[in-house]
Amino acid sequence: MINNNIPRVGVGAAIIDDNRRILLVLRKKAPEAGCWSLPGGKVDYMETIEDAVIREIKEELNIDIVIDSLLCVTNHIVQAENVHWIAPTFIAHISSGEVQNLEPHALEKVEWFPIDELPDNITITTTYAIDQLKNR
Repeated sequence: MINNNIPRVGVGAAIIDDNRRILLVLRKKAPEAGCWSLPGGKVDYMETIEDAVIREIKEELNIDIVIDSLLCVTNHIVQAENVHWIAPTFIAHISSGEVQNLEPHALEKVEWFPIDELPDNITITTTYAIDQLKNR
């Protein structure tokens, strides 16, 4: 019998541009639908976390990224939604491509925000990652 009540692994990227802006996506789906989040997604079986974040960003936003460093590992635990994700989060920059929302069924918007002028409705994991980014 498969136990579905185990933590899952996801990845995220704090994609920063030359003007110290960060790229965020507005989620349409749970967990935390209606909140701004770092782009990313789930790690597939036998996939490294680095390969997963590069793949997920390409699938979501049609851009290629270069990972600069590991920023932090976040715990995305939302008891009300029965969600538990462990998410390594990387600092990255765009190496090629123009940002496009390739997943309009899952993402309402994609926008750049100055690090110090973020919207109020950001996800738990994004809040933690931004705090870690600011403390570097």
